[in-house]
Amino acid sequence: MKEFENNAYFWQKVDSLYSTGDFKLKHRKGDQHKRHPSLKYPCDFGEIRTFNDEGECSMEVYRKGNGRVDALILCADILTKRFEVKGIVGLDDDEILEVLTFLNKTDFQKGVLIKRGKDTPAWAISDN
Repeated sequence: MKEFENNAYFWQKVDSLYSTGDFKLKHRKGDQHKRHPSLKYPCDFGEIRTFNDEGECSMEVYRKGNGRVDALILCADILTKRFEVKGIVGLDDDEILEVLTFLNKTDFQKGVLIKRGKDTPAWAISDN
């Protein structure tokens, strides 16, 4: 098996969740991080809020302008004891690198980048 296999159907679901939610800005580019004051947000940061039968759901997003989710960053945070998924919208490669550097700056949180692809592996095809 490949180290990472992309799935076009997965990205369709991400697009659907992103496009049906409302964006709420939490921090502007250059704002200081609350827990780590030496860190400044490399771009606008907020969340997309959607609602389902069980209540509110959200996805954190680093973005410039509008568009589709071009990548996801999966973070492991030992302070909050959580995995977090953060969307990347409208950023160029240099800006994505700034976000990755920002998210990996402390010893408490590390993240990896998953870029959008167009492949559809055989295991991703459903009968429906």
